Amino acid sequence: MTRIALDPFVTDLDGESARLLAAGPLAEAELPGGVPVWAVTHHAEARRLLTDKRLVKDIEVWGAWRRGEIPADWPLIGLANPGRSMLTVDGEEHRRMRSLVAQALTPRRVERLRGRITELTHGLLDKLPASEVVDLKAEFAYPLPMYVISDLMGIDAADHPRLKVLFDKFFSTQTPPEEVVATLGELAAMMGKIVAARRAEPGDDLTSALIQASENGDHLTDEEIVSTLQLMVAAGHETTISLIVNAVVNLCAHPEQRAMVLSGQVGWDAVIEETLRYSTPTSHVLIRFAAEDVPVGEKVIREGDALIVSYGAIGRDEAAHGPTAASFDITRTSATRHISFGHGPHVCPGAALSRLEAGVALPALYDRFPDLTLAVPRSELRHKPVVTQNDLYELPVRLNYSFSGV
Repeated sequence: MTRIALDPFVTDLDGESARLLAAGPLAEAELPGGVPVWAVTHHAEARRLLTDKRLVKDIEVWGAWRRGEIPADWPLIGLANPGRSMLTVDGEEHRRMRSLVAQALTPRRVERLRGRITELTHGLLDKLPASEVVDLKAEFAYPLPMYVISDLMGIDAADHPRLKVLFDKFFSTQTPPEEVVATLGELAAMMGKIVAARRAEPGDDLTSALIQASENGDHLTDEEIVSTLQLMVAAGHETTISLIVNAVVNLCAHPEQRAMVLSGQVGWDAVIEETLRYSTPTSHVLIRFAAEDVPVGEKVIREGDALIVSYGAIGRDEAAHGPTAASFDITRTSATRHISFGHGPHVCPGAALSRLEAGVALPALYDRFPDLTLAVPRSELRHKPVVTQNDLYELPVRLNYSFSGV
């Protein structure tokens, strides 16, 4: 069977997801740079594999890595080998690291952030320019989660512009090879600077909590703290940006469904969950490695093989979501069954925070601008060259002040 090469420019994400889904629950795929991987594309199989202890996060298990076939300047190396954190360990080590983050992201603590998120949301909406066309991503969807995660992690707002540049390079498949290692080094240095600042002046933030834990005997190394911080900042804002942007795109494309939400017939929770299923913020998660052979139907993930989780395809699986799985429908009863934040021990610890941010931001946005529309045809919206994220360059909209009465 021909491998399905993931498009590094992401020119047709829906088409690519459909091809992966049609290839069966375990598809042969190829990452940019000609790196062969397996892709799990069906809901039921993904749930099973995400809890299979034979699939691990240790890159040293990857045969291609051991054989020297993956260069240090591979554009996706920062995602495949992001440093020692809860993302790259399993078992007891994973539980140890994750428990520290979970303590800071308990439902009660996340809910306590609602007031700050509401304040930031209305502040950003107040600043939206009364111009013909507004880039809603740049002016609203990006800064909100970045401010929230910065508050949570104790990051100075002065670092936001440089962090944006670095994370754009970190995720992109188009970062020049000579910049890959430099980008990873500068990100680590910036995270190290933040850790040093919190050591000198602790606060009520997650970075300070991780430092304190290491000093109280939980044995977090500096590398683990820096890598965990980088992971949380990257995941903590990118997912929410895409969730807000994709929800707006979907509502603009389905005005009849937007009317149902604005009239109160359907709740915003339904919009969020259906967006997570249909336009999942994370297209593919890299990478798990087979510590031994893992049969999947008639195929076998061989020892040393790599597996990616293709959430863009999984969310469209008809076996999980019925014959209309390829359509956006906020009245869908199966939407909450999606696994777009993962499943099993590595499920995203920031899922509740992302839902809260979108749950505050979207109703506030549409309360101000109920007649908001796209300023360009949906077909002209451009995806960033990021194979792991469902991420647009920009979201040009017309706020339609005159129609909303603002």
